[in-house]
Amino acid sequence: MKIEHLGIAVKSLSDSDDLFARLLGKSNYKQESVEREGVTTSFYELGESKIELLEATNPESPIAKFLDKKGEGIHHIAFGVENIQAEIERLKKEGFIFISEEPKQGADNKLVVFLHPKSTNGVLIELCQEKP
Repeated sequence: MKIEHLGIAVKSLSDSDDLFARLLGKSNYKQESVEREGVTTSFYELGESKIELLEATNPESPIAKFLDKKGEGIHHIAFGVENIQAEIERLKKEGFIFISEEPKQGADNKLVVFLHPKSTNGVLIELCQEKP
């Protein structure tokens, strides 16, 4: 397991892309919409990890609700795993609660699942596996 990326909720992807390009000294390598989640993402590589900027595309999306409640900032930590099903089973046995136990298509060619923050000290945790 490794830290695959940090997800950061932002109000304006264009403003934040400019900020992070200046901060990191390079442009994003990908921008992608995930319509089912009501979000547009922008990815930056940082060594073996990434930064994912997340902008809401509709007022009912999880990112819009997060921004309304908490403002801009770290939304989640994503851990890259080799076998997402095995990790789900292992973590369930350890007593962790999932928002949904069924992996779904995420951004950046990943299968993703989220652990509920109630079981992870208030931090939203994403598990992601590269799609075959």
